[in-house]
Amino acid sequence: MHAHRLNQTVDNTDPIRIRGKVNQVVGLVIESDGPPVSVGELCTITNASGGPPVLAEVVGFRQSRVLLMPLGPMEGIAPGSKVTARDKAFSIKCGDSLLGRVIDGLGEPIDRKGPIWATDKRSVIAPPPGPLGRQRISEPLSTGIRAIDGLITCGKGQRAGIFAGSGVGKSVLLGTLARNAEADVNVIALIGERGREVRDFIERDLGPEGLARSVIIVATSDQPALVRIKGAQVATTIAEYFRDEGKNVMLMMDSVTRVAMAQREVGLAIGEPPTTRGYTPSTFAMLPRLLERAGMGEAGSITGLYTVLVEGDDMDEP
Repeated sequence: MHAHRLNQTVDNTDPIRIRGKVNQVVGLVIESDGPPVSVGELCTITNASGGPPVLAEVVGFRQSRVLLMPLGPMEGIAPGSKVTARDKAFSIKCGDSLLGRVIDGLGEPIDRKGPIWATDKRSVIAPPPGPLGRQRISEPLSTGIRAIDGLITCGKGQRAGIFAGSGVGKSVLLGTLARNAEADVNVIALIGERGREVRDFIERDLGPEGLARSVIIVATSDQPALVRIKGAQVATTIAEYFRDEGKNVMLMMDSVTRVAMAQREVGLAIGEPPTTRGYTPSTFAMLPRLLERAGMGEAGSITGLYTVLVEGDDMDEP
């Protein structure tokens, strides 16, 4: 038994760690000389002011330099700061202990209820279920709202968009759905919201009854663009965990437009060419990969409701 543990320790030990160093910071992007990494890998950058190291993710390469974007404040990063690869991509812990909790875009609790104890660790980047591995949508999902159930019935495993401008009641509608829908678990992602709106949604729109069977992921508008993107990926990963447990999950994301805006911010920062409305090609590649992860699985289902901000009014849009 001790020999087995010793072998595991030796296998997990990295005696030689190659480090890089920060060369320059341009806008949101940190350029470093090394270390040898791949896209999506996490790195830590030493803080020149003596504070905790800054966590960053590799988002690309320019010639022989590594392009990183921080998952937190950039204060303390200086030329020559050491960059150390963590040899892993971003992952979170999933479990039933997430129910009733409020976490940030990186999966850390922010509700002052203590740490989250979970053993199942999952990468936030995952392939969607195969086309033939999905069950057909055959059962209706009662939302508890008669106008929806009677006129535009929603099926278990379906995806739907809620299109509206700002301040017309999308969050109130999501709170009503979370309280009344016949779903086993609600996973609610608040992406790019103003900070004052989060508590209003939790206490007024959702309430204790809705919170008890919900997991809330919050990535407010003041967070780095990469954290807002991670918030959407974290929410989808948590929904996938409960779907794999055989549960019918309601995944609500408010709003997927701000996820696209965050990806546009990242793409423009690393030099991608802008296309329609300034959105970069990576935005149009990222959204289908994210949205296709919802839907029916072999056992459970994820019913996805995504709010979409429209720039015009009701007469000019859908």
